[in-house]
Amino acid sequence: MDRLTENKIILITRMTRLEELIKRFNTVEQAKFYIEHMGADFSDYVKEHKTYQQSLKFVESELKKMARVQVLERSFLPNFIFSKDDLIVVLGQDGLVVNTAKYLNEQMVVAINPDPDRWDGILLPFETKDIARIVPEVFKEKREIKNVTMAKAELKDGQKLYAVNDLFIGQKSHTSARYEIKLGKKQENHSSSGIIVSTGLGSTGWLTSIIIGASAIVAGTSKDKKNLKDRNKDIQPSWDMNYLYFSVREPFPSKTTSTSLIFGKITPDKPLILTSFMPENGVIFSDGIESDYIEFNSGSIARIGIAEKKVHIVI
Repeated sequence: MDRLTENKIILITRMTRLEELIKRFNTVEQAKFYIEHMGADFSDYVKEHKTYQQSLKFVESELKKMARVQVLERSFLPNFIFSKDDLIVVLGQDGLVVNTAKYLNEQMVVAINPDPDRWDGILLPFETKDIARIVPEVFKEKREIKNVTMAKAELKDGQKLYAVNDLFIGQKSHTSARYEIKLGKKQENHSSSGIIVSTGLGSTGWLTSIIIGASAIVAGTSKDKKNLKDRNKDIQPSWDMNYLYFSVREPFPSKTTSTSLIFGKITPDKPLILTSFMPENGVIFSDGIESDYIEFNSGSIARIGIAEKKVHIVI
C-alpha cells in the first residue's frame, strides 16, 4: 500500500448514547427497559448508534488507505501524548472537537459530522463522504485553516489548564465562591457563584446565556424595556479575537465583598488575577469537563489570560 505520508492520523471517537447506557446497565435489554420505562424512544438510540458505527467504519477504512491510523476514544484524551506531526481527525459532535482541541499543541484538526441529519455541527465542516478528498489536500497544504483563540488558567505552582470554549472558576458545590479579583489597577473581594471566562468561540454559548438571563432580569425589574438582542449587539466575537470575556455569576454585596468588577475583557496586557479564599472545593475546569480540573483553594493565585497556542481547524 502506498501511503500519502509517514505521519500518523489520530481518529478521535466517542461512545454513543447506547454504548454509555450499556456500560451503565450491562446489557442492551436492561438499557432498553430503562429507556422505555422512562417513556423515551429506545429505537432512536439504536438508530443513532448504527449511524455512528457505519460512519466510523467508513472513515477508518478511508484513512487507512492514506496513513497509519490510531483510534482514540474520548476518555483517553487527558493522558494521551500527541506527536507534533499527527493529523487529528475528529468524528463526532461539536463538543468532541472542543474536548479534543484543548489537549493539542498546534496539530491540525479535521472535524467530521457522522450524522448530518441529527447534528448541526458548527465546528464540523465536513461529512464522511468528504474524507477521501479533504485529507490528501491537508497533507499537500491546500486547505484553509481557521485559527481559534484559547484561554489559559495558570497557577503560581505551574499547574495550567487550557480552554477552547470557556473556563469556570469557583466551587465544586453550589456554595459561594470566595476570592479576590484583580484586573489592571482595579481589584476587590467577591462572594459569587463563580466566574465564567469565554473565548470568541465559546462566547456564543455559556456567556450568551448569562447575558440574556441578566438582561431579562433587568427588563423585568425596571422600566428599561430595551430589546434583549440589542443588549447583546456589542458582543460580536470572532474565533480568532485577541481577547477574552469574563463574567461573574450572581455576585453578592456585603460589608466585605463588592460588586463593581463583574464583567469585562481580558487582553494580552491585562490578564485577570484571582486569589482564592476558599478553604476547600475550589476548582478551575474548562469546557464543561468537571472531572478534569485543577484545585483552587485558599492561597492559590491564578492568572487567567489568552493561551500561547491556538486550535487549527481545517475548513
